[in-house]
Amino acid sequence: MKYLVLAASMALAGAAQADPVAGLWKTEAGDSGGYLHVAMAPCGVAVCGTIKAAFDGSGAPSAAYEHLGKQLVWDMAASGGGAYSGGKIWAPDKDKTYASKMQLSGGALEVKGCVAGGMICRGQSWTRVK
Repeated sequence: MKYLVLAASMALAGAAQADPVAGLWKTEAGDSGGYLHVAMAPCGVAVCGTIKAAFDGSGAPSAAYEHLGKQLVWDMAASGGGAYSGGKIWAPDKDKTYASKMQLSGGALEVKGCVAGGMICRGQSWTRVK
């Protein structure tokens, strides 16, 4: 019984540790100069990202942005060394979903969406807000 309690408490402690990529991230500006804040957080055994806020080209909040609350990134699995793979990313400007991978390096998160087996990718460098 003592070992069962110890194992359960260790499992809960591991689950409670935040994933290094968890937090709020600012995307690069789009063609209009606007950008998003994306909240990255655990979702099951993976990591997902949800659009929490949108800003126009002048940096003013866009409360009427139609995709607030929509999941932008999902099913990202940590693969070691700050790398994440196996997930998907939705590109609001194209309304398409791509295979995705990410690389965390300090306060920067390189996010890529790829087609054609990963041969053609489009990406951004996101910066940590908090």
